[in-house]
Amino acid sequence: MNGMYVTTFYSFKGGVGRTMALVNTAVTLAQRGRRVLVVDFDVEAPGLDTFDVLQPQDVVPGIVDFVADYVTSGVAPDATKYIGDCPNIGDQGGKLWIMPSGRIDTHAATLGRIDWMDLYERLDGYLLFEDLKAQWSKTIQPDYVLIDSRTGHTDSSGICTRQLPDSVVILFFPNAQNLRGLTQIVRAIRAEAEEPRRKAIALHFVASMVPYLDDEDQILEDRIKEFREELGIRGRGPIVVHRYEALSLLNQAVFSTDRPRSRLAKEYDQLVLEISSRNWNDRDGALEYIRRAERYKRRMDDDPLHTRDERLKKIERAHRRDGEVLFRLGEFRERERQDESALQLISNAIHHGYTPPEAFLKRSRLREDSDEPTNAIEDGWCVLESTDISPTMVREAVRRLLRLGVQEPEAIVESNAVASLDPDDKLWLAEDLNRSHDDLLIAVPLCEQVVASSGRQLDIHEEARSQLGLSYIGLGRCAEAAPCFRDVQNDFAKMDIEDAFNYGMALWGAERCIDPKPFERVIEIDQSSEEPGESANYLQCMAVSYWIVGEIENALINLNRAQQAMTALGERSEFSCWRYLRVSASVFRKDLDEIRVMIEGHAEATPRFMVDEISQNAP
Repeated sequence: MNGMYVTTFYSFKGGVGRTMALVNTAVTLAQRGRRVLVVDFDVEAPGLDTFDVLQPQDVVPGIVDFVADYVTSGVAPDATKYIGDCPNIGDQGGKLWIMPSGRIDTHAATLGRIDWMDLYERLDGYLLFEDLKAQWSKTIQPDYVLIDSRTGHTDSSGICTRQLPDSVVILFFPNAQNLRGLTQIVRAIRAEAEEPRRKAIALHFVASMVPYLDDEDQILEDRIKEFREELGIRGRGPIVVHRYEALSLLNQAVFSTDRPRSRLAKEYDQLVLEISSRNWNDRDGALEYIRRAERYKRRMDDDPLHTRDERLKKIERAHRRDGEVLFRLGEFRERERQDESALQLISNAIHHGYTPPEAFLKRSRLREDSDEPTNAIEDGWCVLESTDISPTMVREAVRRLLRLGVQEPEAIVESNAVASLDPDDKLWLAEDLNRSHDDLLIAVPLCEQVVASSGRQLDIHEEARSQLGLSYIGLGRCAEAAPCFRDVQNDFAKMDIEDAFNYGMALWGAERCIDPKPFERVIEIDQSSEEPGESANYLQCMAVSYWIVGEIENALINLNRAQQAMTALGERSEFSCWRYLRVSASVFRKDLDEIRVMIEGHAEATPRFMVDEISQNAP
């Protein structure tokens, strides 16, 4: 991380778990690799250093001593002399320091020497604390500074809530006393965004110490609503931290480490996420902010759209070499239809090492839309090189390669991604590949693999055989298709309606003459069914079947119903038995017109899968 982020924990009244929330936040951040300085500015009732985890390695003076020494000398002291290192905390490079309130033995006397109003009015107190911030940043270089502020309206509260912080966590018990007291504080903090300071301070509201009880009378809900309205809480807030009944609180247990699975620890985790999401330098926070920007679109917690976009630009600058952050920004820009920006961001993400299949898949789509077919195909092949990829992503990559006219589409079947699919997923993919000749060139070997590997799994074996037969017919390989629908031993009386129709069509294509027996079985099943099919494809098949057995009137009735069904579908695609392909609505209607010519006997008509066979199989 680069840059220091200061957050103050403030409450108008005591007893709301403010210090406990700060300590758990600090420890969690340190354990996640962050460098954290905690500052005890609750000078009237200090207590941060009473937590075992915040015991400095060496006894040091604190913030009160720092100010008192300045008042005496007129020179800003060296801040590092007032900061102690907390050992044995933090993972992945995390560190924890404390700037306590002051020496215990002299604290009261030292505090009594400080006139906070005089400090600001006569002794340049504002510049003193600006210097202190600069020293923090330059010397120990923390990622986060967490300040424990005094309660109420005090001379020093403005230092903690307005001058020093980038954000303020406001904890409160949701009652009328806290609401009245917080209104003025919140108004003052928000006023910092105006002239002359123009400093926007993020606010995180936490309803704390809330009883974990049923709210049958909506008492809590109504009170929270009142706080939201009076304090101008936008978005999802406030966070709710419930009262936790445990004697370990007497020992000041840090729940984030001592009881990480407890409800209280999880609620503190939400607070950590809230704070970090406003810190664009924090990688986890940046990713969370991007996620929320996508999820909430036009109602980010406290951000109008221009503020949101500016923050996203800051995230991009701060993480310009972080592939995942760049990729998530690219996804966000894509969803906002800013494809040029999205393509650049995702290309940068890949360049900086973010290379999961989803990155290449996303860039392939953007390149296709940007009329870069060669590059889009290259990315599609990169997707299929992976074995750790979901079936839906495999399908999308395969569809794109086929749509872009990849050479040797059969090679797709041998790709790592497709070859690693289990039989169920291979069959699922094959069933989707029925829109073109190239689709079927992939569907056939997939189905053949499933048939060969399904063994005793009778259901998937039979389903794969059926799908293989459909693909064979679509390719004009009708002689190979027929056995997929009817074993030699099976008579027509045992066939279901789908197998009977497809078997009859396969025989027609293979022998160039029509055997009416399968179609008689089709009609028998249709007429005995209590709920015959109503889809355009089903009605199209019935029109062909009735024509073959010589029932012209019924053939035309079903044909007309098929046309009506297509009208109801609008422009959605449909599977056509005239081609054994899924086709657009306009092509399907054209197929119905050809079938009508055949039924009415105006001219000979041959199903397209037979007509197209010659061109498909030509050398």
